Amino acid sequence: MKINKIAAATVASAMALTALAACGSSDDDKPAADESKTVTLWLAGKEDTPKPLEEWLVTEYSKQHPGKTLKVTHIDWGELMPRLNTALQGKDTPDVVEVGNTQSPTFTSVGAFTDLTDKLDELGDNIGPKGFVEAGTYDGKVSAVPYYWGSRYIFYSKKAFADAGIDVPTNLADFQKAATQLKTGKTSGFWLPGQDWRNGISWIFANGGDIAVKDGDKWVAKLSAPEAQAGLKQVQELYKDATLAPKDGLDAEPWVPFNNGEAAMFMAPSWARWSVPEEKAKDLGAFPLPGVDSGAAPVFAGGSNIAISAKSKNQNGAFDVLKLIYSDEYQTLLAKNGLGPANDKFTSLMGDDEFAKAAIAAAATAKLTPASPEWAAVESASVMEEFFGSIARGDDPADAAKAADAKLNTMLNK
Repeated sequence: MKINKIAAATVASAMALTALAACGSSDDDKPAADESKTVTLWLAGKEDTPKPLEEWLVTEYSKQHPGKTLKVTHIDWGELMPRLNTALQGKDTPDVVEVGNTQSPTFTSVGAFTDLTDKLDELGDNIGPKGFVEAGTYDGKVSAVPYYWGSRYIFYSKKAFADAGIDVPTNLADFQKAATQLKTGKTSGFWLPGQDWRNGISWIFANGGDIAVKDGDKWVAKLSAPEAQAGLKQVQELYKDATLAPKDGLDAEPWVPFNNGEAAMFMAPSWARWSVPEEKAKDLGAFPLPGVDSGAAPVFAGGSNIAISAKSKNQNGAFDVLKLIYSDEYQTLLAKNGLGPANDKFTSLMGDDEFAKAAIAAAATAKLTPASPEWAAVESASVMEEFFGSIARGDDPADAAKAADAKLNTMLNK
């Protein structure tokens, strides 16, 4: 749910970078001492942060700071980037903001967020996942910290597995076989739309590949590397033999075909569980995408970071909000509501059922997209959608990767 909306929001990256960088750092731009009795928090999505958690933050902030108020505003994912592009430059900036993990570098690279490096110890010593910290770091400074994570894993129909005599796969080859075996004339063994790169890259990661890596000051695309090519060939097999999803389809709401009886398996972040209706959920099972040999494969992690606007005039009050978010009480609430906590010592509170186990196992090795300030521009241009779409249509993975690498090498190094 959240990752799809994050992707839709990554627009106008180049404009955001230029405009925010142009704001400069004159004395007039520096935040003044705390002036307002109201601290503003922008949360992404309508109820991506469950209502009880929001209410706890508001109530607890007032208790700890008599006479002051925490005001929460919800911003749809599709509106978040353009609104932040404007708000972070002006006097009416929100004090604390939630951003998607892949959006963080766009803002950290131009100094739009307050440097938190020297204050991390006040938030705790188990901050993670590591990839989220890296996404909020630029030039050695951490200015956006993890809010919550949701690892992708496989949801499946227990009845479909039982009817076909299939056990839960323990390696990637067995998963491929199961997905193919479960496909019928009307049902996908595994729902995988052609342009669903956010799930597709997990096969690249599973085989030891990457989208791009940093070499000195330069990003180098790696879709043509042997490891990535091995994963892409497996993805192409799934497109051909395991799914009936449209070749030009995106990764929007993969639980819908499952709920409609059109798929035996789908892959999504952990919160997708709550989009399966109660009756259908009785048949729902879960397991992490298996690795090439065993264990859990690296998958694309979902979730958000949280940051303080560099122009906020409530710097102290804003950091108090971060401390509340990182408090034991709030981290417990996150975990018990199925959202991966930013403090690892609370992860076990997510539960011990198969869904929690799958989420925790998948998160242990999860990866993010390249932490380049230009990644938002890559998403805006649909480079990865077009690339995976060509794989789904049957194009040669080596030729498609060569073309995609050329685009990435240009775009990531602007």
